[in-house]
Amino acid sequence: MSDPVTEDEIVSRIDGEINEAVGYGDDVSEQRREAMRYYYALPLGNEIEGRSQYVDSTVQDTVEWIKPSLMRVFASGDELVKFEPNNPGEVDMAAQATDYVNYVLQNQHNGWEIMYQWFTDALLQKNGIIKVWWDEYDEYVREEYKNLNDLEFEALMSDDSVEVVEHDEYGGEDGNFYHDVIVKRSQYNGKVCIENVPPEEFLINREAKTIEDARFICHRVRKTLSELRQMYPDIDVEDLKGGDTGSPMWNDEQNARYAFDHTQDFFNTSQNAAPEESMQEYWLYESFIRTDFDGDGIAELRKVCTVGSTIMANDEIDNMPFISITPIQISHKFFGLSVADLVMPLQKIKSVLMRNLLDNMYNQNYGRFAVLEGQANLDDLLTARPGGIVRVKSPNAVTPLATPPLEPFVFNMVQYLDDVRESRAGVSRMSQGMNEDALTSHTTATAVNAVMTASQSRVELIARNFAETGVKDLMCKIYELLVKNMDKKRVIKLRDQWVEVNPRSWADRMDATVSVALGNGNKDQQVAQLTQLTQMAMGQQASGSPMVSPENLYNLQASLLKSMGYQNVNDYLTPPQMQAPPQPDPMQEAQLQALNVDTQVKQGELEVKRMKVQNEIQETKMESKFKMAELAIEDKQKRAVKIGS
Repeated sequence: MSDPVTEDEIVSRIDGEINEAVGYGDDVSEQRREAMRYYYALPLGNEIEGRSQYVDSTVQDTVEWIKPSLMRVFASGDELVKFEPNNPGEVDMAAQATDYVNYVLQNQHNGWEIMYQWFTDALLQKNGIIKVWWDEYDEYVREEYKNLNDLEFEALMSDDSVEVVEHDEYGGEDGNFYHDVIVKRSQYNGKVCIENVPPEEFLINREAKTIEDARFICHRVRKTLSELRQMYPDIDVEDLKGGDTGSPMWNDEQNARYAFDHTQDFFNTSQNAAPEESMQEYWLYESFIRTDFDGDGIAELRKVCTVGSTIMANDEIDNMPFISITPIQISHKFFGLSVADLVMPLQKIKSVLMRNLLDNMYNQNYGRFAVLEGQANLDDLLTARPGGIVRVKSPNAVTPLATPPLEPFVFNMVQYLDDVRESRAGVSRMSQGMNEDALTSHTTATAVNAVMTASQSRVELIARNFAETGVKDLMCKIYELLVKNMDKKRVIKLRDQWVEVNPRSWADRMDATVSVALGNGNKDQQVAQLTQLTQMAMGQQASGSPMVSPENLYNLQASLLKSMGYQNVNDYLTPPQMQAPPQPDPMQEAQLQALNVDTQVKQGELEVKRMKVQNEIQETKMESKFKMAELAIEDKQKRAVKIGS
């Protein structure tokens, strides 16, 4: 067993880890900054004064053409991930978990914007990072009471969640005291929080291969003193001395992000010269570190928040709150390659080629001239305008110089670079709808689909990579946070029905499968295929085949409606389990009623006959009894006797 780690030791360890971490102020940071400059098509730094300074936009074009495909894949349906039950008793639970977890991302948070920024960071900045955690907070409700007597006022004040805002006590006509009071009632609450993390704010130890096996991860974020006081109520301003308040608010990566409109120039020159105390800014380091803090010989994962050398919080946690995606993974390495990394060299080469082409065209249009010194007016020669004249002293005073023609191999080189971009990033002229020679009268739909599928395979691989390594982990983490922390039931509308949701009743863990629409074909093809399947299913059902149930047919038609863009399926179709039983045919119902009446009449006749027979039997029995009695009396009296009528 080792000795427990002291706070001074853990602060020193964190400082060392931050200095050694990768992600801020190093080569990775420089590559991300350069990618942002290429994305904005800013000058490359090799421009020559007086020559063309054209900058190609290959990086921006490629990234922006990939994003629509990705967003269409992940935003085309209402289920990003589907949870699978572990046993037959969890089927309904898994369906509710699927609906509610997707509801948390799409409705409680702006799921579209989160994924858009997440994917953009990955395509442009190597890795896209999001942070997912459970936030506990108090909600305050203002309440106003009037004419409370002493007992009612004391009962109100006995509630620990009530804080008095205003109180007015006065005497009434009956001699008693009354109270008008305004209170603020606090109520504990919690929610899942999802945040996009700027790349420059994320630090990770260099040896890490994934987030889960990282020894050290840090989220470096700027906070005002007011925000720190809300997060840590017991904070003392004096404890924050040395909290890195003097370091610049903007670093090179942030400057590159705002370089297009030069916004960073304003912030770098007017950064809160003399802010009020509550708006003084500090660097808050949320460090997630594995350390044997309690000295039991086993390192545990802890979240240590520091400002300067002051520890604001030190808690043991279960897992890392970060999720990372990268378009091109490098085996056994955390940081992968971005799409920008693949096409930045092409942008530089195309920029140089286009500059040479433009310079050549300028020379073709305006030309260069040999001038005999003293034989021509140079001002006239340098003033180029339509119909202008040049004053010369001799006929051969000005002689045009030959300009090399535009060679076709230059254009072939530009086309070659476009082909290289297509093979590297999967973005082709056909997928962009820009190749007018792609479709001819002899081009079949199969050939076009084959070309489109081949060019989109790289983008689909990126989408599958994002789905399996990022979106799936995001949804599983939301599920885990809900199960562990959401202790109140909620009633919400899912699939057009109001249902009660209680994540505490869910299983601790469920398997998740990605439900994103990956595969060949566009929406039109999916609609055609589903229509054909629906017709086949309806034919099977009409023939009485047990292969197709009403549920199967409903699922097919629901998928068809979703592919056509109608997400509210229940507005058009009713699930079989919710359908009312079929109404009987009126003629058959009348015949059935007539048959029932006839049956009842016949049953009545049979009952009458049965009762008549029973009466006859009873009469026969009575007559027999009377006859026996007569015989007995005659035997005693030795004379004839008549009993009854």
